[in-house]
Amino acid sequence: MSEEAEVLFEKRGVAGIITLNRPQALNALTLNMVRLIHPKLREWADDDAVQCVIVEGAGDRAFCAGGDIRALHDWGRAGDRSAIDFWREEYLLNTYIKRYPKPYIALMDGINMGGGVGLSVHGSHRVATERLTFAMPETGIGLFPDVGGTYFLPRCPGETGLYLGLTGARLKAADAIFAGIADCYVPSAKLGELKDRLAGGAPVRTALGEVAVEEGPAPLRDIQKDISAHFSKGSVAEILASLRADGSEWAVQTADTIEAKSPISTLVAFRQIREGAALDFEDCMKLEFRLTNRFATGHDFFEGVRAVVIDKDQSPKWNPARLADIDAAEVDRYFAPLGENELSFG
Repeated sequence: MSEEAEVLFEKRGVAGIITLNRPQALNALTLNMVRLIHPKLREWADDDAVQCVIVEGAGDRAFCAGGDIRALHDWGRAGDRSAIDFWREEYLLNTYIKRYPKPYIALMDGINMGGGVGLSVHGSHRVATERLTFAMPETGIGLFPDVGGTYFLPRCPGETGLYLGLTGARLKAADAIFAGIADCYVPSAKLGELKDRLAGGAPVRTALGEVAVEEGPAPLRDIQKDISAHFSKGSVAEILASLRADGSEWAVQTADTIEAKSPISTLVAFRQIREGAALDFEDCMKLEFRLTNRFATGHDFFEGVRAVVIDKDQSPKWNPARLADIDAAEVDRYFAPLGENELSFG
């Protein structure tokens, strides 16, 4: 397969269609894909014949399961700046999607995590199907919920975003809609009809209204009271203490889940999501770029990828190993400005 085939571009009627074309890798996002998508979006933004953009994933398993973390691991281990280039260019693409001047319709059909979230959640119209599995699982690989998680997670209802960011909880369509991560539910069998209507020039809202159906109950809504009670605390330690004191099966499992993640990732994610509530989108992306630069020179990202992706023993040896072993100054270091290396939108 040629590199160009990692992404397919098509103009159909008045629609520009982007297809992530790595189905064997669950359409995981590569640096090459970022470098193909961004200029095409700019081209179509200036093309009067293109009235909307549709983004989808090839195959029936995933929209995009995340960034190509194996490549990021290998680049980092080799001291190759391509890892930092990937994050920089990915974040600039995320920002461009957020500010895109035309309707941008993401068809979230199948697994959508990490880098895929950055290609979809910031679009103007986010379509969920019955096959959607959404998650931000980054703290489980020694990273943090990036690709704009700093912005959209604190804007989920109540403390839902912090819960998602610290636990990596997986959501289906109804929960994604409740959380504000998706806008409507369209059965996967209707996606072809939706694309035809959009390509034929139907207004996006009209086209969606003709194929969308009721998404059904959202289990996430049912635990909002519990999420708010525990995740509104002022620190990760207080959240865990509250969950342990609760003692319910859900609370204990939630505490166990958080404690299995990278301790430094967990503390960084807590502060990141709290701070993101008061930042605009560009400042959120600048903050994330600072964080990725620090994680790229740390221990836990490489250990997390080893345990989950390379050796697949699911037994990462985090360092520091416990939340209590990390002081505030260590967390502060991750958030320090990068000077002349800051993310620039110029």
